[in-house]
Formats: sequence, structure tokens, C-alpha cells
Amino acid sequence: MTGTVIFDPLIPLVAVYGLAGLVVLAVALAIWRRLAGWWLRGLAGIALLAAMANPSLQREDRAPLSDIVMVVVDESASQRIGGRPDQNAQALANITAALARQPDTEMRLVTLGDAEGDLGTALMTALSQALAEEPQGRIAGIVVISDGRVHDMDNAPALPAPLHLLLTGKPDDWDRRLVVSNAPAFAILGETFTLTLRIEDQGAAPATQTVDLSVSIDGAPPLTLPVPVGRDIELPVQLSHAGMNVLQFTIPEAAGELTDRNNTAVIQINGVRDRLRVLLVSGEPHPGERTWRNLLKSDAAVDLVHFTILRPPEKQDGVPVTELSLIAFPTRELFLEKIDDFDLIIFDRYRRRGILPNAYFDNIRNYVEQGGAVLISSGPEYGGAESIYRSPLGAVLPGAPTARVFDEGFVPQITDLGARHPVTAGLDDLSPPAAQGDGPGWGRWFRLVDVLVPQEASVVMSGLDDRPLLVLNRVGTGRVALMASDHSWLWDRGYEGGGPQLELLRRLAHWMMREPELEEEALFVEPVGQQMRIIRRTLSETTGDVTITHPDGTETIVPLTETSPGRFETLWDAPEIGLYRLDDGDQQAVIALGTAAPREFEQTIATGDVLAPLVDAQRGGIMPVSAGTVDIRAVRPGRPATGRGWIGITPRGAFQTADIKITPLVPAWLFLLLAAMLSVGAWLREGRR
Repeated sequence: MTGTVIFDPLIPLVAVYGLAGLVVLAVALAIWRRLAGWWLRGLAGIALLAAMANPSLQREDRAPLSDIVMVVVDESASQRIGGRPDQNAQALANITAALARQPDTEMRLVTLGDAEGDLGTALMTALSQALAEEPQGRIAGIVVISDGRVHDMDNAPALPAPLHLLLTGKPDDWDRRLVVSNAPAFAILGETFTLTLRIEDQGAAPATQTVDLSVSIDGAPPLTLPVPVGRDIELPVQLSHAGMNVLQFTIPEAAGELTDRNNTAVIQINGVRDRLRVLLVSGEPHPGERTWRNLLKSDAAVDLVHFTILRPPEKQDGVPVTELSLIAFPTRELFLEKIDDFDLIIFDRYRRRGILPNAYFDNIRNYVEQGGAVLISSGPEYGGAESIYRSPLGAVLPGAPTARVFDEGFVPQITDLGARHPVTAGLDDLSPPAAQGDGPGWGRWFRLVDVLVPQEASVVMSGLDDRPLLVLNRVGTGRVALMASDHSWLWDRGYEGGGPQLELLRRLAHWMMREPELEEEALFVEPVGQQMRIIRRTLSETTGDVTITHPDGTETIVPLTETSPGRFETLWDAPEIGLYRLDDGDQQAVIALGTAAPREFEQTIATGDVLAPLVDAQRGGIMPVSAGTVDIRAVRPGRPATGRGWIGITPRGAFQTADIKITPLVPAWLFLLLAAMLSVGAWLREGRR
């Protein structure tokens, strides 16, 4: 119970101030008139003011509150290496026991785990949130158990009490890490670019000149080479395929280093083609020629070389060659010397007229078998005696003509296999359904060349009476395609509603140029934060489960669900960031979630330098856990709060008021009586004169 004198005015405070002014004025007037009782008048005014101010005694019933010491335990990833988990437990037990010996002191425990994403140790954020939940007047001290590697110092709060750091780690700790300091997000296929790597030693590392560096691309067997320590290494790299390339660099774990989590670096580089070179050879002018040209010219990444044969060799009309403005077809240069420069060759209604001898066609066949691509857009000439099929190139073409050509209307249909093939899958969704019957509601074509298809080829579209319309095949390492009609341009002109002609031809051309998104057999992963979408595309009606190998080597088997014909998917939550390998027995994929070496492992040697400014501002201390236990003492605010083997807290003396009683010191009527007596005394004194 404590007491305090307060004033509880009987009238508004403004009125008290006004009354005080009148009293001063009355006393001043009495002095000016030289009245003998002026001092009695002044005392009477003071008594009156005291009565109005009503001085009272306020008594509070206070309940003392205990002091609070915040203890923040860092359990982030860098605190789970070496012997730091045991040091955490040791330091926490030490602080708990020391605080138990302090009277009227409570401990608030804050446990800090890994932050979402790759933000590192967000210790200041956690401390700010914890302080906001407690009354600042009760905080007597803050103890942090950590390796000192804090990554959010910009969020440091204003501290109401000393901050102490119990530093985990050991003086002889050391670590080695691999750093990739220069890596592009994109690279051109076939061109060499340079990656800059560096192997750094931290802490009390042993002297080492070189270590073995393993390089693996897309999970392939690694290539190992010795590299120096502590120097930048420029590594030339050349990507082998378009799409995402995952490069993994690894150095072996050395005996005694803190962790191997920073011994691996994973780089994802998107391989792109510089320019896609396409050779389009039109055997004769026809309405569909412009469609092919517009399609290929609309893609800025395509370099198109287009020749139309306007004057075949057999045409003899007596016009002198010197008067012709036509360009001679550079057959030798295109089909012998520079054929390997092209990614795709398209023969559009081409017929054999003696322009290309059999030796050239034989060279084109070799070009396909060695990785090239040839697309045949056929008209009636494909079924005749001048068919390109009746050349050495015919050995790799996916359709043998029967010499029958149908000139009647039909609606192109997607076959069951085509519904699963990426070239034609979902094309029917780009047009409204047919008004009558099944199938898409696109326009008719009016010519179909009858062909016989080998068993290994894929018929993805059919025409009249289910005859093959679009046939795809792989030959050697190359690809060939046959469009058994020259009427696709009717869709482009919007005949009978048209159809997705540009999309079909675009997909077809990109499949032939081996674009990754159009591979019919593929396993790939789309990362969504810590979650991955696993996608398996196949021409089969079923697919096996996918085995996922975690960064630590453990495995998880997940089934896939068919979401559309030929496409199987699942969503899977990854338990941690790092490099994952996926395998379903036929296809493999590699994906890196986050970074293989997170921010937590960029610097792993414990240090108090990061928190030192905040600790020194409150005169706290940094105590290594490896040095032994520490004691806790009570110190006055502003005094040094650390010493040899001890840290200090500042008792706050906080309390909670349970009850308040206010009692007047003197009754108001007594002050009024005194004022009246003084006034009478002044009148009597002045009356004698």
C-alpha cells in the first residue's frame, strides 16, 4: 500500500485558476491602499483556494509483477550442423537454471526455425514479434542463443533492456563451400559460354591447394577435374539440347568441415537456338505456298530461305537465258555444301524434274538420319511417276503413295494416337464442335493422296475414310513428316469456318526442329514454390509411377493421374529445397527447388560481429557457449551488463494496481471556516486604525 498527495478540485480547474487571479488582485489592491491586514486577506484567499483545490491522499493497493527475460533460441538450418544442437540445449538449460535463481523473474522462450523461401535467419523479425506481445515495462533482459549469422538486421527493434548473445560453434570450426558467381539464365545452343566458380575456405581450414570438382548435366554421370582453392575458375560450357538444362557442380566433403550442404551448386540454364534456319522448296506456285511462307516469316526466330521453281528444265519456249530475270536454283550449294546449316527442309508440292539428281536426294537422306528434319507437303504429284518418294529420299519417308488421289470433300479428324501426340493434342478445342455428328467443327479439305504407312510411323490425323492425312516418324536421329494433302490453306482462308491451320503447322514445324515442349515422350517438372507439378507426356495409354530422389538420397514413389489423353500429372510437396531427380523407368528429369546451397549455408562460421552493434548499444555481452556456463546478475539500468562469466538483467520493479482510495486531507468546510476567520481578523485589524 502506497500513498500520494493529489489535488481533487471541487470546481473546474479553470475556475480555480480564475479564483487565484482574483485573490492575487485583491491582495495587490490591499497593499496599494496600505491596508494593515493585507497579509490576513492573502492568507484567507489561500485558505479559500485550498478549499477549492481539495488536497487528498491517494492510496494504491499494488501487486508487484515479475520481470520478463526473453530467451530466443535459433534453430535455423545453420544451427543444425556440427555440435550446435547440443550447444543449444546446453545453453538453454544453463539460462533456465540461472533465471530460476533470480527472484520474481519469468522466462519467455522464443524458438526460431527456418524462414519461408531463402531468407536466411530472420531472428530480428521473430524478436520484434515477441517483444510486441509483452509489456515493455517488464522486459529485464534478452538472451539470444545463436551462431550470430542473422540476415534481417534491418528489422532490428528498439530494445528496452540489455541484449546478450550466447554464441554457439567452436573456435576451430571450418567449412568449404562452392560458389557460382557468374551464370547466365539463357545460353545459345552450340555456342560456348563461361561460368565463373570459386571454392572458398572459411574459418580454421587446413591448407589445401586443389580439390576435385564434379560436373553433371541433367543428372548424367559426372565429369571430375581438379581445381584450385581460393581462386576464380572460368569453366567453358556448351549446352547440348534446347529447353531447361540443369548443371550440378559438386566438391567432396572434407573430413572435419561443418557441412556439405554448400558443397553443391545447381544452375538452371535455358538452352535456346540462335536462329532456326528453314529451307522451303515449292515445286510450283499454288494457293498454299503463301500460307507456308507467312507462317515461317511470322516467327522472328526463323531464318527462311524460300525457292519456288517457276521454270523447270523441260520448259523450252525459246526465251534466251540472258533475258530471264529468274534466279538459278543453287542446288549444289544448298543440298551438298550447306545442307547441315538448316534445321528443317520443307518440300512443298515438289516433283522430280531433273533439278535435283539422285545424289542430292541421297545426301538429304543422310542429313535426316544424322539428325536433320524433312517435311513433305504433298499434292497430286506425290502419287504420280514424278513423286519425290521414287528417289533415294523415299527410304526415309513415312508414307508410300498408292497412285490414288481422292478429290472429294472430307473433314480432317484427329486419330486416337493424335489425341495424345503434342502436335495435334487439343487442336479440336480450338474450334467449336461440329453442328452434326462427332468431331470438330472446322472446314473441309478436298484432296487426299492415298499412302501406305509403315508400322513404326505415327498417324496423328486422318482424312477420307480414315486414310492417313498427317504422318510422323523418326529416322535415325532425325525426323520426317508427311502431309498427304495440299489443301490446308483452306483453313487459313476461313472456308466453311476454317480451322487451326497456323497452330497445326507451327506445332508440326517445331516438333520437327525438336523443341522440348513438343516431345511426345517426356518427363518434366514445373516448380511452384516448394511444390512441384510432375508431368509425364506419353503416347501410351498408361504410365508408371515416378521415383523421386531427394537431396539427401532418400526416395519417394508417387503415382500420376491422367488429366488429358497422353498427359499424366500430380502435385507433390517437397520437404526441403535442393536438387531432386525423377525417374519413371523410361524418362528422367532433374529439378532444383530453391538453391542447392541456401543462404543459411553461405557463411557457416559462428560470429558475434553481426549482432555486436545491437549488443554494445545496451552494454550487453557476447559469451561463447564453448567457454562454459554463465551466471545471471541483477544490475541497475545504464550500468555494464556483462562481466567475466556472467551477464546482467535490469529489474524493472513493475507492478499492477489492484485498488485506489482517495481521502481528503482536510475537510473543505474547515478551510472555509479558516478563510472566514482570517477575513474577520483582517477587518478587525484595519478597523482599529
